[in-house]
Order: sequence, then C-alpha cells, then structure tokens
Amino acid sequence: QLPLVESGGGLVQPGGSLRLSCAASGFTLEYFAIGWFRQAPGKEREGVSCISPYTDNKFYVDSIRGRFTISRDNAKNTVSLQMNSLKPEDTAVYYCAAADGCSLTRDSFGTWGQGTQVTVSS
Repeated sequence: QLPLVESGGGLVQPGGSLRLSCAASGFTLEYFAIGWFRQAPGKEREGVSCISPYTDNKFYVDSIRGRFTISRDNAKNTVSLQMNSLKPEDTAVYYCAAADGCSLTRDSFGTWGQGTQVTVSS
C-alpha cells in the first residue's frame, strides 16, 4: 500500500471546480509539509502548492494563486487542494508528496502518491 493516495480527479468543464484529497497510510500528515505537484504530457512535474507543518503556512505557484486553496484536516489525516475556475492548461496528473519542510521543488520531496488525473475540457 502506497503511503500517500490521491483522489478527487476527473473531467470538468472550464470554469468548473474539483477538490483533490491526499490521504496518508502509516504516518501522520500534520507533522509534514505536504506539496501538490502536477505533470502535463510532455512537461516537467511542477510544484503548485505546499502547506507547512505546525504553522500551516501556505505557498502557491503564481499560475494558480487565487484559484486553488490548500488545506489540512488533521482529524481525517488528509490534505486537500480545492481547485476553482479551472482552465484547460490545468489539465495534468496531480500528485501529493511529503517532506520535512515546504518547497515547490520536487527534489525536496521523498514520499509520493500515485497521482490522480485532472482533465479540463469542454
């Protein structure tokens, strides 16, 4: 069983919303920085958001700022990414990952989920 599992992806029209969830197995998410990354076909995996441990400071890449919101639910041991006003260019496989501290650089993260597909299309 993977330590991190993403869910909530799907097909949505431009302007629509999706809520992705990252659930952990075998460890407690609140003690780790959790990042969301995405990878579109033919492109590098890019960091889109991160929430830090303990302080819950939040970081966003400019391209999604104001449209996406990252949050924690410690009771459920999950981290969510609420995605609003979705655009076709948001289409990608979305991954969550865990690290000791926040970064939008993939090399900083050592524990990954399997990814969930998000497709924004009319």
